[in-house]
Amino acid sequence: QVHVVESGGGLVEPGGSLKLSCAAPEITESIYSMGWYRQTPGKQRELVAAIRDTDRTNYADSVKDRFTISRGSDRNTVFLQMNNLKTGDTAVYYCFARVAMEAYWGQGTQVTVSS
Repeated sequence: QVHVVESGGGLVEPGGSLKLSCAAPEITESIYSMGWYRQTPGKQRELVAAIRDTDRTNYADSVKDRFTISRGSDRNTVFLQMNNLKTGDTAVYYCFARVAMEAYWGQGTQVTVSS
């Protein structure tokens, strides 16, 4: 069974920063892309940021210039540096790892931005 493990969520004040980590060490085939979605109650899950095997990245418009996705040296780990956080960033953040035939998901980590 493949596990995708997230860490780094928590409570932060507006304007603050958090760094999320995601690891999928059990995936042995090539990972096509990894990244993060987020979801709030009553809303659809939305893509936050993703990084391809080519290192190409894409971001939701709402987080551009504030969030940065990067890959670890083992290429089965990704990080999401979140700066200048806003209350609207409050959500459960889910990491995914997409391979040729399927996608694996983490359990989610809560990010709360509140004063």
